[in-house]
Amino acid sequence: MLTNETAIREESLVCAAKQMAQAARTAPKGRGDDQLEILIVTGDEKTRLADTMAQIGQSRGLAGFTRDSENVRAAPVVLLIGTGTRPRKLKLCSLCGYPNCESLGQGPGGVCVFAISDLGIAVGSAVSIAADLRVDNRIMYSAAIAAIQCGFFTPEIKVAYAIPLSASGKSPFFDRG
Repeated sequence: MLTNETAIREESLVCAAKQMAQAARTAPKGRGDDQLEILIVTGDEKTRLADTMAQIGQSRGLAGFTRDSENVRAAPVVLLIGTGTRPRKLKLCSLCGYPNCESLGQGPGGVCVFAISDLGIAVGSAVSIAADLRVDNRIMYSAAIAAIQCGFFTPEIKVAYAIPLSASGKSPFFDRG
């Protein structure tokens, strides 16, 4: 039997995304409080994601969203990693700008820095797996904003990143003009 690599490319990228998701999940978390939500997007949902990105770009005059939507269209798989922003209830911190965790929960805006740090560590762990597997990728906030708008995440997820994945002769994420 002969199998052409192009016939298994998307399946291979889904396998890579699963390994990346595992790396993100097992990445260290502040106080062991895991607020991550991790999703793998393919098919019609990926098309909806790209369409939403393009709509945001066109309606708000954001060329980067429109450009990134084409990158998402070219990528067979997108990994989404998001986090809730619930405070860690530390007695002394104030890194968020509020005097303590209790104040953060009562004021407008504000995000627990540990939640954001955990997200960054998880994303870094995920893309390190992509690098080990020689999978082209790009960390995008634009696709994550569209994913939140599409309702892909649960309502607790307020901050996220998207990582489109590709395996082709030339990375679609390289020439971004």
